[in-house]
Amino acid sequence: MRVMLVDDSKTIRRIQRSILEQLGYTEIEEACDGQDALSRVAAFQPNLILLDWNMPNMDGITFLKAFRQKDAATPVIMVTTESEKTRVIEAIRAGVNNYVVKPFTPDILQQRIKETLEKCKAAA
Repeated sequence: MRVMLVDDSKTIRRIQRSILEQLGYTEIEEACDGQDALSRVAAFQPNLILLDWNMPNMDGITFLKAFRQKDAATPVIMVTTESEKTRVIEAIRAGVNNYVVKPFTPDILQQRIKETLEKCKAAA
């Protein structure tokens, strides 16, 4: 399974990569912002995207809206410090499949990934 990590924090990407590798995911692509992710996503064709909200150049919500115009099916989990209800609703309306608030534990991230993939598989 191919997973794309989109976050401007190298540390967060490293933490996410470590968790994913422990779960057995080995095909992992990293992008430092939404613009970088948009330029790589078509070639990489991820099965899952972990997306930060607040990034320079292009934020996560802008990336998500652009990505959803081309791909409505690939699961996207927003991993962000944005925890206000209005922000969560905005992300859901833009097409995110699940939501993780930073800081997160490996167990929470693992649980959200599992939930999201199961929901998407059931809907397919």
